[in-house]
Amino acid sequence: MQTWSLVSICVLLGVVVRWGVSLNSYSGAGKPPIFGDYEAQRHWQEVTYNLPVHEWYLNTSDNDLNYWGLDYPPLTAYHSLICAYAAKFINPEWVELHKSRGYESPAHKLFMRTTVLLADLLIYIPAVVLYCLYLTEGTAKKQVSILLCFLLYPGLILIDYGHFQYNGVSLGLALWALLGLGLGWDALGSVAFCLALNYKQMELYHALPFFCYLLGKCIKVGLLGRGFFLLVRIAAAVLVTFALCWLPFLSDLGQIIQVVRRIFPVARGLFEDKVANTWCSLNILIKIRSILSSDSQIYLSTACTLLSVLPSSVRLLTKPTLWQFKLALVNSALAFFLFSYQVHEKSILLSAVPVCLLLNDLPFISLWFLLVYTFSMVPLFLKDGLLVPYVVTSLAFLLTSARLLSALERCSEAELRLGAYRINANFHRPPFSLIDPAVLQLFCFYISVWVMAGLSMASVALAPPASLPDLFPVLVSVASFLHLLGFFIYFHIVQFSQLGRKSNRKN
Repeated sequence: MQTWSLVSICVLLGVVVRWGVSLNSYSGAGKPPIFGDYEAQRHWQEVTYNLPVHEWYLNTSDNDLNYWGLDYPPLTAYHSLICAYAAKFINPEWVELHKSRGYESPAHKLFMRTTVLLADLLIYIPAVVLYCLYLTEGTAKKQVSILLCFLLYPGLILIDYGHFQYNGVSLGLALWALLGLGLGWDALGSVAFCLALNYKQMELYHALPFFCYLLGKCIKVGLLGRGFFLLVRIAAAVLVTFALCWLPFLSDLGQIIQVVRRIFPVARGLFEDKVANTWCSLNILIKIRSILSSDSQIYLSTACTLLSVLPSSVRLLTKPTLWQFKLALVNSALAFFLFSYQVHEKSILLSAVPVCLLLNDLPFISLWFLLVYTFSMVPLFLKDGLLVPYVVTSLAFLLTSARLLSALERCSEAELRLGAYRINANFHRPPFSLIDPAVLQLFCFYISVWVMAGLSMASVALAPPASLPDLFPVLVSVASFLHLLGFFIYFHIVQFSQLGRKSNRKN
């Protein structure tokens, strides 16, 4: 009973922080004619409510796809339609066709912010609570501490409640899928992941780990016996879920092709904004988009993504444990973010939430990674007027994690799961070290924090040279990229290490 009281307090604190951030500005506020993501979500409500289903993804006189055309899978469209019915009931002007374009008012802002919070309360937050209580080891106090840090993770809060999106829906469904698999409900977990994928196509970042874990489990129990029937149940669950999600479009092949084209907009190019991935950083030295054709850019990014994601996935296929699964989710999402085509800065959320799953196992690295991720979006936060929420939530997360998880005290080789790697590497390094590895790790962390703080302050206080107007966004993206590349290597080392939690070996 006491545990659930503490859980309720943690959830309440998470809700308060979310609502506090929501009181600030949002993407495109007061910036006609295109506005921002807030207007995109409102416009999708307008479109789905007023137009028939077969016109949602088509360019027509009533649906200008150049003005925030719907470019997410059908489940997002259905969610927009549900919100539209509520908006129509409260104030029909909010979703009036054509006339509601760019609509902004305090009442409408309250409505839109409330829809995000309700989605979190129904999907994301319950999944986080259940994960921390049922799939996290330790005392009740430790589980509650992990829960509070998980709920206070600033990246998702700033994007959904500041910038304005509904990432908590797809990420929450992915967490429900992990819960299902972790508790042995593989078919239900598969359904939940299919729903996540049909809400946001970026969940493809997690698709290969889910596939490899389930296939590896089927092989482990025997494909000629129980494994075969498990595979059939999973396949049936996936097919039925996809069929139901796409049901209104299945009667017309042209409709399906149009939806797929909208979901995967390859015409946009290798990248757009300053993103902390390989191509954007490399473009500073080599103008890839000028040297290579569009098709070559697609082939190059696809090849690099597959090559970078395969080792982790093969490892999971041969060792389908929950510990390997969580690490593979991180590595797969990072591989896609670093190397794939047309990546947005917000896509790193697909790596950040799996890293939150490791707060109990790898608190020091998880804290460091999550701070870097939030820092990588500084240009976006400044553009949206979210400087104060960014600073406050980041400091709160840092202090909470350091206090409750003792994150800064858990940076030894044993805590970082590098013991086995060091033993294997002893033949290639001196038999002794002049510096305690824990001290070195902590020193690097503090240097990193000061660099992030310095670049954040410089982005706000200093004017860039006239010849380099994008100087600070570029520096932020490159610094973040170097961090993320280091984390990518580190998480692979940990996944291929023989060390793991005993409880995960039996899964």
